[in-house]
Amino acid sequence: MTKQSIYGLTIDQLTEWLLEHGQKKFRATQVWEWLYQKRVTSFSEMTNINKDCLQLLEEHFDIETLNIQIKQESKDGTVKLLSQLQDGNLIETVLMRQKYGLSVCVTTQVGCNIGCSFCASGILRKNRDLVSGEIVEQIMKVQQHLDEAGNGERVSHIVVMGIGEPFDNFDNLVNFLKIVNNPKGLAIGARHITVSTSGLAPKIYEFADLDLQVNLAISLHAPNNELRTQIMKINRAYPLEKLMPAIDYYLEKTNRRITFEYILLNDVNDHKEEALQLAKLLKDKRHLAYVNLIPYNPVSEHIQYKRSTKESILTFYDTLKKNGINCVVRQEHGTDIDAACGQLRSKQLKKAN
Repeated sequence: MTKQSIYGLTIDQLTEWLLEHGQKKFRATQVWEWLYQKRVTSFSEMTNINKDCLQLLEEHFDIETLNIQIKQESKDGTVKLLSQLQDGNLIETVLMRQKYGLSVCVTTQVGCNIGCSFCASGILRKNRDLVSGEIVEQIMKVQQHLDEAGNGERVSHIVVMGIGEPFDNFDNLVNFLKIVNNPKGLAIGARHITVSTSGLAPKIYEFADLDLQVNLAISLHAPNNELRTQIMKINRAYPLEKLMPAIDYYLEKTNRRITFEYILLNDVNDHKEEALQLAKLLKDKRHLAYVNLIPYNPVSEHIQYKRSTKESILTFYDTLKKNGINCVVRQEHGTDIDAACGQLRSKQLKKAN
């Protein structure tokens, strides 16, 4: 029987489990130090923990449940990992070097049911949710990769924008956030973590009520229902009339800036008309709205979509700016190593079949 990942427990959950199994409370802090500060890869390396406790941990938990199959490194320092889970499924994790630090993009599901028509992640339907330990371990694999280089670098930021819809795996997502944010563990600040959703309105309300101080990004990609439904099936369930009130609630509840992701697709959603519609849509919340314009990474399975021209991107950007909307054209990473989310996984599964 497959054992549970030790990374899936918060320190409170581990403390409770150890107490229930006759161990001292302080053992939980010791185990966490070994896992997250010394970053061991086996229980036997935990030298200050007694044999009975180590045996107990080994009987019930695994430290390593991800097996790295492929590691791609880009000229710009981006690293993409393709990992195999214990059930044979494949997931992707990406390390990006930013001006502000080292950011890791994690996957939350095997496949995706949202079905955005331009996205490589949704080519393969969702097989299952990742448990929180599998999401945490993605960060650990990247940190271990950095440790091996011996430069003293550490993961400083997390974006939950990999394969899958995070809010469709809500409980495991929240557990993951609590684990990586804990000061006794990886101690990654909540404001250095961003969760992206395609717009599951009920979960936006729930996320706001948690008051986690974690950043929120909305994959918008279109400023009207007709166009958004055309490229994002999720808009049928949660059209803008449902999505925008949820966003208003989040802004009122948290008073935190929200990022709107907008992939620019040539001659689809990149006209000046759409830029003006987007500016109008965000007008009443522009003091806390930030638009991230994303040049499209072409995917072979979606040949109907092409990257917007530089002229179109500049016009779109200028139109938003002139209408008082804060925006930026996102810096690209890893364009020489299957850059699009889900692209490497999709390629490997094709080879296997």
